[in-house]
Amino acid sequence: MAREFQRGHKARISDLTAGTDLYVGVQIGGPGLTFDISCFGLDADERLSDDRYFVFFNQPKSPEESIQLLGAQAGDTESFRVTLDKIPPQIQKLSFTATLDGAGQMSQIGPGYLRIVAGGEEVARYAFSGSEFTTERAVMLGDFYLKDVWRFAAVGQGFDGGLEALLRNFGGEVAEEEIPAAAPPQPQAGAGAPSFAPPAQAAAPPAFGAPAGAPAPAPAPQPMAPPAPAPAAQGFAPPPGATPPPPGPAPSVHAQPTIVAPMTPPGAAPPPPAPAPAPYGQPTAPPPPGYGYPQAPAAPQAPQAPAPPPGYGQPAPPPGYGQQPPYGQAPGQMPGQIPGQIPHGAPPGAPQAPGVAAALQQFKETPTGQRWTQQNKKLVRVDLGIGGQPVLARQGSMVLYQGKVDFSYKGAGFTGRIVGNATGQEMQLMRCTGQGQVFLAEDSTMLHPIELQGDGICVSAENVLAFDESLQYEVRRIEGHGIPGGALFTMQFTGTGTIVVKTHGTPVVLPVTPTTFADCNAVVAWSAAAQVVVSSQVRMRRNAYPGDTGESVNLQFRAAPGSFVVVQPYEI
Repeated sequence: MAREFQRGHKARISDLTAGTDLYVGVQIGGPGLTFDISCFGLDADERLSDDRYFVFFNQPKSPEESIQLLGAQAGDTESFRVTLDKIPPQIQKLSFTATLDGAGQMSQIGPGYLRIVAGGEEVARYAFSGSEFTTERAVMLGDFYLKDVWRFAAVGQGFDGGLEALLRNFGGEVAEEEIPAAAPPQPQAGAGAPSFAPPAQAAAPPAFGAPAGAPAPAPAPQPMAPPAPAPAAQGFAPPPGATPPPPGPAPSVHAQPTIVAPMTPPGAAPPPPAPAPAPYGQPTAPPPPGYGYPQAPAAPQAPQAPAPPPGYGQPAPPPGYGQQPPYGQAPGQMPGQIPGQIPHGAPPGAPQAPGVAAALQQFKETPTGQRWTQQNKKLVRVDLGIGGQPVLARQGSMVLYQGKVDFSYKGAGFTGRIVGNATGQEMQLMRCTGQGQVFLAEDSTMLHPIELQGDGICVSAENVLAFDESLQYEVRRIEGHGIPGGALFTMQFTGTGTIVVKTHGTPVVLPVTPTTFADCNAVVAWSAAAQVVVSSQVRMRRNAYPGDTGESVNLQFRAAPGSFVVVQPYEI
């Protein structure tokens, strides 16, 4: 059974198949759209340093024929033969791409896929559709890359500028007279289809050909999506099958509401403040003057007899009874009296003023019976007895615990340390197990527990405080250029469980639009479905002059509606 990949998933080729002679098929189509499907052979710096390894319709194979363009067959729009053990050592990465030839956008495509076939059996498939894209005209579908062993990654990231932007990303350039109009690849004269290609009839497949599930007619009709509605006013089309909205003025993409953290669950409301204690000798009433509540004008009162002296069953009211107390003096407090001290001359058995317990009442622990409970904006509690799953927390983040709790070192292993040091996404963790409650905090930063229900979120390792051990996490690369190293990195968390994210100050959660950019030093997290590329504003000028804005490298977010990005008012 073929292994299903989603955007951002990676795997070793050896985990998929033991073979090195692979068939790569791409199926992509849309109403009235024409595509050029190519393979870029890149060096260790992810640059097209040798244009002989740009395999496309006008150059169907590499010099040693380790990469060959086969054409449309077995239901695929385009197919390739890749022989991994014949690829020269200077080629470290193969990027399979699709670009639009003519008008259109990637949001208009129907369901498609990139698949890997070995030994006549499909071993991997990355499925995609137009709902994952917006205004892109060129898309990187999948990569074969060499990292101690050959691996496969489902990419699904694109460029609005089409083939020209794609070539610039790989260090190439477009020669106007050398890029003819796209045309479907013609079969080679002579023997017709190569011997290793999937057969046109229902015959036994070759060792590395595509599976012969159903005979493919010649030419095979491409599966087309239903006609897509006209593009929306924002510049990207709705997903296929969506009902077009009625005509009318389109709202601005920047008119969407801005959500301000802390991120509380939907429908939750902060508890109302406790009522202030009534002054000594008075019944419970609205808060006294001086607490921000407007006072109604007092109604005229009838003359009353003089109050009896103390000792007749009534306590003596303090001076200034019925008046606003001076600044800094609590209601019912005598001048110079220490809070909680019994007033001098008070009758025995009289109720006393609030003491230490009442003063600390507002800081009392907040039990909820749930696994994760936020005590305040900067402190969170996890109950290890609920769920029975250990918790991984940043080393030194425990400030208090109750019960029988064991703290052990959580090593990342040799490979994990190498990856963490190389990418800057190393996390020094401890495992918390046992029966009890653990209180976590760090450097008075604001904490935000986020519960994942089978979805994913990307968070920098610097902003992770703790998470359930049941969550899967890996280092994810942000593609791009224009910065040292050519890319940035982040941690991607997926599965079911809770992750606690820490921020410096109150963050802001923004919906992702086609024009959303964020400073890479201020962004905290974003939804795993969002497409992220590095955007550089460094421009070469004929007459250079000193000076820098400090905003030359940003992250550009593009995704389907529903994606978000979290930014803090602080730059790391």
